[in-house]
Amino acid sequence: MTSVPDSQAHMRRAIELSRIHMEAGEGGPFGAVVVKDGLIIGEGWNRVTSTCDPTAHAEVVAIRQACGHLGAFSLRGCEIYTSCEPCPMCLAAIYWARLDRIWYANNQADAAAIQFDDQWLYREVALPIGNRSLPAKSLLRAEALTVFQAWDAKPDKTRY
Repeated sequence: MTSVPDSQAHMRRAIELSRIHMEAGEGGPFGAVVVKDGLIIGEGWNRVTSTCDPTAHAEVVAIRQACGHLGAFSLRGCEIYTSCEPCPMCLAAIYWARLDRIWYANNQADAAAIQFDDQWLYREVALPIGNRSLPAKSLLRAEALTVFQAWDAKPDKTRY
């Protein structure tokens, strides 16, 4: 586990990235770093508006860079430091990447106070699919299931 002084240095880097790139007009005030064995292996900052990519949140960018650095899709043994408590998308990405720990500075309420309110999304994803505000309908499930069955039978698949 990372020591407290190192943790503070890593968090300061995430905060610095949030400030530098927010001031440069690259996106919202969010930064993140992924750390393995005390070394930063991935850095990210919000690039949503500068790349026209709604998934280019700081945490996702840092995860992508860290995975590229390691040449792996799993970040077990790594921690993420983020300038703000992760939104639902970033939280899911952190779980999928198998990071060991999340360190965050600002919280959900701090983000909401500057019009980054993710509470509606937290509420939406907890609802049954038919009760969400975004309509969703299953289509061609039987055809799609054949691909799942082929995956299940595939002897050389890479599990993740």
